[in-house]
Amino acid sequence: MTRPLFPLFQSHIDLAHAYWERIVLPGDSVIDATCGNGHDTLLLAKIALQEGALGKVIAIDTQQKAIETTKERLFNHLTEQQFKSVDFRHQSHESFPSEIRPGTIKLITYNLGYLPNGDKTITTKTSTTIQSIENALNLICEGGAISITCYPGHPEGLLEEQALFHFVTNLQPQEWSCCHHRWLNRSKSPSLLLLQKLRTTFAS
Repeated sequence: MTRPLFPLFQSHIDLAHAYWERIVLPGDSVIDATCGNGHDTLLLAKIALQEGALGKVIAIDTQQKAIETTKERLFNHLTEQQFKSVDFRHQSHESFPSEIRPGTIKLITYNLGYLPNGDKTITTKTSTTIQSIENALNLICEGGAISITCYPGHPEGLLEEQALFHFVTNLQPQEWSCCHHRWLNRSKSPSLLLLQKLRTTFAS
């Protein structure tokens, strides 16, 4: 069966990537908080680490298999210099490397749920995800964003999405603009949360 083609985007992944490509510039620092198989990390690296740009990409995952897969993917698709600018961290996403200074990260991305083609019993959890988002808020620079892909099609994913809605609803609208994208005619489809931080200064 041929996959249908739509004029703007095909999936939540396409939509998320379109936003990231507008937000991230060469030289920015970004974090993939759930790097999984490395597809999202690779896209972020190709933008932030363009030739000559002094950007930084941090790839985090709690599963060693995910880190190894992401390393291999990036090694095969990036230049040697770009690859050296990626920091791989085998750890839970609820905390971030202590050396990251507040207000220095342009984008933090989350692709929640379980590792594709991996052990489906190992999944992100509501408590640690909320803790991670709380910590992420302080790291985002003005004009930056947090992108969260939710998977309410499984029980923990549904609880996680509902908790995120409650948390995000209480963020100050003077500082954060938060929107949610869901496919209405695709049952239990993934959804995308985007949290944009206010930019108070603009280039002339």
